[in-house]
Amino acid sequence: MTRLPSKPQRWVYAAALIALIGACAATPQTTPGTPGNGASGGSGPSTPPASGPTPGDPVGTPDVAFSGPTGPFTPSGNRDMDAWREDFADRAKAQGRNPAVVYAILEGISPLELYLSEDVSVASTGIADQAEFAKAIWDYLRTAVTESRLQTGAQKLAEYDEVFDVLEETYGVDRAAISAIWAMETNFGSYIGNYDAANTLSNMAVEGRRRSFAEGQLIALMKIVENGFARREQLGSGWAGAMGQTQFMPSTYLSHAQDYDGDGIADVWSYAPDALASAAHYLAASGYQLGEPWGIEVLAPSGFDWAYADGNDRRMSTWRSLGLSPIRGGAFGVDDGEYAELWLPAGATGPKYLLFRNFDVFKTYNNANSYALAVGLLADGIRGQRGPVAVWPTDIPRLSTQEVMTLQQTLNELGYSAGPVDGIAGSGTRKALQNFQKDRGMVADGYASKPALDAVLAAAS
Repeated sequence: MTRLPSKPQRWVYAAALIALIGACAATPQTTPGTPGNGASGGSGPSTPPASGPTPGDPVGTPDVAFSGPTGPFTPSGNRDMDAWREDFADRAKAQGRNPAVVYAILEGISPLELYLSEDVSVASTGIADQAEFAKAIWDYLRTAVTESRLQTGAQKLAEYDEVFDVLEETYGVDRAAISAIWAMETNFGSYIGNYDAANTLSNMAVEGRRRSFAEGQLIALMKIVENGFARREQLGSGWAGAMGQTQFMPSTYLSHAQDYDGDGIADVWSYAPDALASAAHYLAASGYQLGEPWGIEVLAPSGFDWAYADGNDRRMSTWRSLGLSPIRGGAFGVDDGEYAELWLPAGATGPKYLLFRNFDVFKTYNNANSYALAVGLLADGIRGQRGPVAVWPTDIPRLSTQEVMTLQQTLNELGYSAGPVDGIAGSGTRKALQNFQKDRGMVADGYASKPALDAVLAAAS
């Protein structure tokens, strides 16, 4: 049997909470669910696995009657932050949050340059600046799908073999996919972030662009502490407030965190089985289908009409009739009635994929095609199938964020409706570029490259 690392028991957590924010009295209530039961009471598969820990009803955790400091707050050194904190603390207490917990969450927050720097170039980074969008896809994959991760992933499958048996049977999520998420989020738990979730989310709220979201997550943090699910000082996170080995936002923790071993605590920070069960529960709730592929790399016949890579799902019978075939040979292994989308991540000269539902499920973790592709390639590679087979077209100059914005603006001016000028070459940009290419008899692959931008600019001049 797999020997699992030990985990502090729930009453140890409760004692730490008492020491942190006051004396308490305890009676059993609810906690994040055991496998098959979501943290907020939702239910998953009801059939227990054949072996390993048996999923059951949520187990008890202390109902803590908190007393302790409720203010005043220590000044943060930032006038806007202090004003926001006073206002938000009042609103949180008006919503029924415990005043001692509100104080514990918000005391000690301080400005972070990432959000509140006076240097606009530091504090104004956006989605388009993230690696998933800013890097060439082959450069992104070079750092995401590494030999080290593939080897470690295979080792983790062996190390946690019985845990993954339970997760597959309980949640219906493939073990390699769970391991790939684990790799992408925290390199198998080796780096879960050195930020404080409350401070990060407070900075996000003060910065203002996502204030409502950040405040909602702070309320969720307060609920986590109030219910004894985690200690205040345990709430470490990454730069955007995501927590633990599989990087859950606080509200996601409340909805999907799982207590694998039934000790009353869903410890996604230091106990891998809890973190992995939580990720499996989230993927299952997002629609993951065990036994179905996330994607299949394909070959296309000469003269293929790349306009079919338009973001629409079509039956496998249609793709077969159009001449697509698996690049590795053999059969697709997917029924004719299944639906898939043809995707060209780097245009008609690079790797080509038929994408299935599980690819979209990966995107619920991070809504970027490059991220989902990395998860899929890691999952395959951990099992020994490396990819892609086709070579990336690194010789075709790609566009910078600013050049993508120029492409979008010009396509809009030409009447092709590329959508928002945001520097992200998403589905709207690709479709607009494809329509432009079709109208001019070009290869209509929608790939936002330097030659494509030159053609669009030439048409506008």
